[in-house]
This record gives sequence, structure tokens and C-alpha cells, in this order.
Amino acid sequence: MTTGGTAALVRRLDGSSRATLLELLFDVVFVAALAQTSKLLADQESWARGGAVMLMLIAIWWTWSVTSTTTEFYDPQQRPIQVILMVAMVGSVGMAAALPMITGAQAATFALAYVGTHVVRGIVLLGTLYRQQHRSTLARAARFLFWFLVSGVLWIVGALTDSGRWWLWSIAIAIDLISAAARYPTPGLGRVPLDQYDRTTAHLGERYQQFVILALGDIILVPTLELGRSEFDRLRITALICGFVIMLLLWQIYVFRAGELLETAAASVPGRSTRIAPYTHLVLLIGVAVTAASFDLVVDRPTGSTPVRWLMLIVGGPLLFVLGRALFTYLLSARVPWRRVAWQLLPLVLLPWAGGWPPVLVSAVVALGLAGHVLVPGGGRETRRGLGPRPAVG
Repeated sequence: MTTGGTAALVRRLDGSSRATLLELLFDVVFVAALAQTSKLLADQESWARGGAVMLMLIAIWWTWSVTSTTTEFYDPQQRPIQVILMVAMVGSVGMAAALPMITGAQAATFALAYVGTHVVRGIVLLGTLYRQQHRSTLARAARFLFWFLVSGVLWIVGALTDSGRWWLWSIAIAIDLISAAARYPTPGLGRVPLDQYDRTTAHLGERYQQFVILALGDIILVPTLELGRSEFDRLRITALICGFVIMLLLWQIYVFRAGELLETAAASVPGRSTRIAPYTHLVLLIGVAVTAASFDLVVDRPTGSTPVRWLMLIVGGPLLFVLGRALFTYLLSARVPWRRVAWQLLPLVLLPWAGGWPPVLVSAVVALGLAGHVLVPGGGRETRRGLGPRPAVG
């Protein structure tokens, strides 16, 4: 239920941390776009085309991340913010629909959907905040819009040219990521003040956790759709079960003391989690997409030798996820459970011989490494309240 008009657009610090139903719908739409990128990644035969899909995934993720930051700073129950969420959903659908032909006629559709989402958000915020005379938040919205206009030029120009498109788009997404890391330094306005990042509530941490949990479902969704188009046999079903086990293990790795980590970080180093979460969770998300793509391939052909590209997907997806989670822990607490992370060396050590193994066996080895990560005690390098070491368990 919306509140009337545009009153109190900025979220109250003592407000509810629960995600609204519209925010949850927004997540589902973006997870559908993630599933599209996983399927396309599995279909690519060249590293260059796979890299192009990854670039598009980063753009989709950045749209989700910036929009979720908007609903953290502003009240998602207000009509202008709900309009922003709906526009972002339309943009996500446009980007996902354009992905299969992103190298051709649909490049302009993708660029317009991406740029349009960010520009419309900025215009809606500026118009609403100007009427309410929110000077500090008006400057914040202006900084965001300025940098998205700068990168937007490169997105549009790249869509209109064939030869240098991917170079221009790579520079454009780099501008988006680097400007955010630098707190959007804008001529005449300076950077976003640090105290605005300190306003982070439990809502944002919940939003990231909800999205990752939904995204992990793609690991089983994508191969399930592939199995539905293939002949059911024992090895294909075994591969699907292996994908399901890996999905559960990655879920356990992500949620392990995640809430405690975010809570203590918010109290000890306010604002840091808000600034680093988009980047560390991008690594997590790429790991999810790569893992889902790998099981799309494994379920289709679980036997025979495993090509190098398949090995990189099967082993690299979970490895990226674990590294993203470890990086998030380290940046917030300066602690990493090395005894757990070391289990990811198992598939890496066996990698030189794994090319002659069937894909389903390589997947089982990866699952074994993840199981060791989850089940083996982490020693004295775990996090606790205050971001110090936790006594060893077991």
C-alpha cells in the first residue's frame, strides 16, 4: 500500500527493514534476466562472446544494485520510488529480451533499456526532491544522474557502431563502477558525503541476501529446463542432483554468519558494507551465473571428455562464489576462514587430469570441495561480534 503524495521521501532510520512486495517482484524479474545470461553463457563457443555476456551481466547487476540502494535511502512505500522500481523492472525485461541478439540488431534495445532506467530514476528523484526542497538529497540524486549521463553517452554511441562497441561499453560500465567507488565526484557538487552511507539500515543487508538466495535457484532452474528438453537417463538425473547439491552448499556458504557479519560491520564500521557490497556480490553473482551455465552443459552431456571451456565453467563458477564471499568477509572483518577456503584447492589440483574425465565426475569433485568447506571447522579465523576471531568449533 502506498502512502500519499511525496511526503517523507527519505527513508526513516527507525522504519521497517522488511522488503516490500514490489521489491520482491523486482527481484524476481531480475533473477529471470540472470537465468537468461546463464543460458546464453552456456551456448557461447568462444571466450570473446562469453566475455560479452559477462559484460551484460554486470550491467544488469549494476541496475539492480543501484535501484536497491535507492530503496534503501528512500522510502519504497512512496509512489515516486515505486515508479522507479517499475521502470527498473521494464528496463530489466528489455535488457533480458535483447540479450540473445546483443551482438546485432538488439544492441540499441539493450543500451536504451539500461541508460533509460538510470536516467528516468534520476529525473524522478530530482523532480520530487526539488518540490520537497531536500537540498542534500537533491545533490545526491544529481551526482548519480550526472555520472549515468556520462556513461550513457558511451552506451548509446556503442550501440550505434559495430567496430568499437565492446570497447565503448567496457569503458561505460567501468565509469559506472569506478564513479560509484569514488562516491560520484561531480563538478560543483563534490562527492556523496560519507554520512549518507552511514544511514544504512538492516533493510539493505536483507535485500542483498534475498537476491542471492533467489539467484542461487538459477543453478537448478537452468539445467532443469535443459533436462526437460532431453532424454531422461540415469547420468543426466545424477548431474541434476549434483547441481542441486552444489546449489545447497553455496547457499550454506553464503548464509554462514552473514547476518552477524553485516550487523557487527554496521555497528563498527558504518557505511563500509554499503560501499563494498555491490562489488563483492557482483563476484558472487558471476559465480552463480557461471555455475548455472556449467550445469546446463553437464546435464545435456554428462559423459565423455570435458572440454577446457567446460572445465573453466564447472570449476570456476563455485570458486568465484567462494572467493566473493571470502572477499566480503575480509573487507568487513579482516578475517578469512582459510581452513575452509583451502578446500577449493581440491578441484584446482585435479584440473590437469580432469579434461579426460566425464563432466558429471568433475562436478562431483567440485561438490566434494564445497562440502569440505561447509563441514570442516574453520578454526580461530571465524568472525564474531566486534569483528574479532571466534573460538574454534569442534
